[in-house]
Amino acid sequence: MVMGPSAGLILADLGAEVIKVEPLGGDKTRRLTGSGAGYFPMYNRNKRSISIDLQLAPGREIATRLATAADILIENFRPGAMEKLGLGYADLCEANPGLIYCSAKGFLKGPYEHRVALDEVVQMMGGLAYMTGPPGQPLRAGSSVVDIVGGMFAVIGALSALEVRRRTGRGRHVTSSLFESTVFLVGQHMAQYAVTGEPALPMPVRVPAWAIYDIFETGDGGQVFVGVVSDSQWQKFCAMFGLRELAQDNSLKSNPARVARRDEILRTVRELFLRYRKTELLEKLEAAGLPFSGINRPEDMFTDPHLCAGNGLLEVRIPGGRPATRLPALPLEFDGDRLALRRQAPQAGEHTAEVLREQGYRDSEIQNLFAGRIVAGPAPGAGDASG
Repeated sequence: MVMGPSAGLILADLGAEVIKVEPLGGDKTRRLTGSGAGYFPMYNRNKRSISIDLQLAPGREIATRLATAADILIENFRPGAMEKLGLGYADLCEANPGLIYCSAKGFLKGPYEHRVALDEVVQMMGGLAYMTGPPGQPLRAGSSVVDIVGGMFAVIGALSALEVRRRTGRGRHVTSSLFESTVFLVGQHMAQYAVTGEPALPMPVRVPAWAIYDIFETGDGGQVFVGVVSDSQWQKFCAMFGLRELAQDNSLKSNPARVARRDEILRTVRELFLRYRKTELLEKLEAAGLPFSGINRPEDMFTDPHLCAGNGLLEVRIPGGRPATRLPALPLEFDGDRLALRRQAPQAGEHTAEVLREQGYRDSEIQNLFAGRIVAGPAPGAGDASG
């Protein structure tokens, strides 16, 4: 629902020609509600769509032709599903030795590899949920973070394999996984345990590495996060807020000494910040050049002045006739420019006839495939891009 589509999205945004293979009736994420309602419009721009019934031999033949002509194939099925269809790596690399076959899975090789995984499952398994929630209350992160990271690692692996192919002419089978991606994310906490001998505490009760690294209340009921993470920032912070006594206290010159007296320092800072309105405090922190942020919600990003000024949001069509919206671009610039929207998220099978023609199918063959319910989408000649 997210891992495979996010890998395809990244490649599509980077300029690849991405063909999304959907079942007849379309990807089920098109119809998700609740917290899944945004999956399809977020992760499927800049792609074309072809709808194929892979359970039928002519449908599998179409998929094989697509893979034979492709640089990269991304599959996000449960283990063994592609092999049962005759579309596994061993099947396809014979016809296309240069194919980069990218499998997005729950687990890499090992005792768990045949399990079914979800983002939430692996966050629980890998310790991320434990680190996110308060003690005794494991909590998944507030985004499909592991799905997205797993998709990113899939792209990294695929692009690396492309470079190897440039030198050797041979493709590779690249596998990215949710569980191992989660463990990579918590690696810093594993390393902390190895260094200190003490288990890492969940983030809500951890001992921060800095004295001022917290959320503070303002006098008008606002909330602001502030971090002071170096000795120079400590001096700047004290000067900006008139904390002369703290600045001149030699026992607070080093960061470890300030962390040891964190509770005392925080009491002073909390009382200080209650004298400010939120907007005043944010302006003062900006002028000081310190790390800070107001506490925002996802919907606040639609009007964020930085994103709006920097082309960080793309005008995206929402399927089903709802008004268009703006969704995040890839967080990259090339020569100072953000990546543009080239295609809206497609309708199910929108490009079926077009793609079939590109694969060498004659119009009469395409008509028969539609009539036999092997493929679906707009009827040939009824609005497809090349009809």
